[in-house]
Amino acid sequence: MTATDAIDWQSMAEFTESYWENSALPSLSEYIKIPALSPAFDVEWENNGHLDATIDHFLGWLATIEIKGLTASVHKIVGRTPLLLLKVEGSGKGNVLFYSHLDKQPEFTGWDEGKGPWLPVREDPWLYGRGSVDDGYGGYCSLISLMALQAQGIAHPSCTFILETCEESGSPDLPFYLEELTDELGIPDMVVVLDSGLGDYERVWVTESLRGLVGGTLTVAVTSEGVHSGMSSGIIPSSFRIARQILSRLEDENTGEILPDWLHIDITDQLRADSAAIVEVLGDALITDFPFLEGVQSQHEDLVEALLAQNWRPTLSITGADGIPAIANAGNVLRTHTTLKLSVRIPPGVDAESASEKLQDLLQSNPPLGAHVTFKPEAAANGFAAPPMPANIDAAFDEASKKTFGAGSMPFYEGGTIPFLAMMQESYPKASFLVTGCAGPGNNAHGPNEKLHIPTLKSLTQCVAAALASMSYG
Repeated sequence: MTATDAIDWQSMAEFTESYWENSALPSLSEYIKIPALSPAFDVEWENNGHLDATIDHFLGWLATIEIKGLTASVHKIVGRTPLLLLKVEGSGKGNVLFYSHLDKQPEFTGWDEGKGPWLPVREDPWLYGRGSVDDGYGGYCSLISLMALQAQGIAHPSCTFILETCEESGSPDLPFYLEELTDELGIPDMVVVLDSGLGDYERVWVTESLRGLVGGTLTVAVTSEGVHSGMSSGIIPSSFRIARQILSRLEDENTGEILPDWLHIDITDQLRADSAAIVEVLGDALITDFPFLEGVQSQHEDLVEALLAQNWRPTLSITGADGIPAIANAGNVLRTHTTLKLSVRIPPGVDAESASEKLQDLLQSNPPLGAHVTFKPEAAANGFAAPPMPANIDAAFDEASKKTFGAGSMPFYEGGTIPFLAMMQESYPKASFLVTGCAGPGNNAHGPNEKLHIPTLKSLTQCVAAALASMSYG
C-alpha cells in the first residue's frame, strides 16, 4: 500500500474545491487589489506600506482557517523588506520548507478592456490580475494541501513556510533572513517551490531547471550637451551606433546567439533526449502559445533547438532604455548618450558572479572612438538544476497527477529565474526539490492580462498533498 492508496480522492477533491471557492479565491482576489510593487520598482516601498499590507492580508486569511499546529511570525530587518514565516507541526516523518512570494511586478500596459493589474476579474477558468499567478496563490495552495491531509487524518511532515516580499527584485534581502532564521528553518529534507511553470494544463509539470540571470545598465556617452544633428552628424559619433557595436561583442545580431563561451554549458546527449520527450508532448504549442504578430517567425524551426534555446542557452534581452526621447519630443538633435538595460539569462552551471564580472569587462573595455562607456551590474543570480527526486515522492506526484488531471506528471524546464532556489540549494545540498506551479501557457505573468488557471490550481493542491503524504508514509 502506498501513500496515494490511503487518500480518499473524492473527499480530497471536494475539500479543496470548497476551500478554494469559499475562502482562498476570495482572499486571493483581495490580494490582487494591493499594488505591492517589488522594491526595485517602488523606491518608496517602505513609506507606501503595500508590501506590509500583503502580509497583513495573508495573516487575516490565516485567522479564518482551521489548521492544526500553525504558528506565524512577521520578521523585519531594518531597511529590508518584510518576511512572513509560518510553521506547522508535523504528524509524520520529514521536514519540508515551502517558498512563495507576495511582491509583484509593475502594472505594464495593454490590459484588455475591463481588466487591470489591481482589478481582480474572474472569467472561468481564469482569475485575472497582477500577482494572481506570480505568486499570490503559492501560500494558499501550500496550506490547503496540508489541511486536506489533516481532514483525512493522514500524516504529514513538519512544514515551514517562507513568504518573502522582494523576489521580483532578485531576492536581495532573502539571504539576510536565511541567516537570521537559521534555527527556525532547520534542515529541510525537501524544498517545495510553487512559483514555476507548466507546459500545458493537462498534467502537473515538475521543473528540473531554471536559468540564472546577470545584467545591468549599459551607458554610452559622447557629448556634454545635445547638438544639432545637421551640424554634428558625421563628426560626433552616434551613441546609439556605438552601443550597437558594443552589444555585438555579446550577441550575434543575425542569429541571436550569445558569443562568449563562458556564458554557455555543454548540451549533453541526455539533455537533448529529455528535451525531445518534452517536445513530443508539447508539440508546436512550444512556439504557437506565444502572441506572435502575423508573419513573425520563431528564431528556431527545430522544436528541440527552440526548447534548448529557451532554457539551456544564454540569451540577451534589452528591457529598457534612457536618453531616448519619445517621438513626440524628438527634435533633430544628436543625443548626448544612450542607456540600455540588459538582461542576460544564463544556463544552470554558469557562475553568475563570475559571469557578471566578465560581462562588465567585455562591455567596458576598449570603447570605440573613446566614447565614455560604463556598465553597472545588477544583482547576479545562479541558475538551478534539480537533484533526483526520491522515488516514493516522484511516484506519488505522478499518481496524483493521473488522479487529478488524468495524465502522469512530466519534467519541465523554465527559462526564467528564481534566485531563492540557488540560495537554498547551496544552503541545503542534501535536500530534494519539488518545484512546480500554475504558470502555464497564456498566463502572461509580468505582462498585461496576467491570469491564473483555476482548475489547475485545485488539482495542483491535491498533487502537493500527495507528495507530502508520501514523505511521511515512508
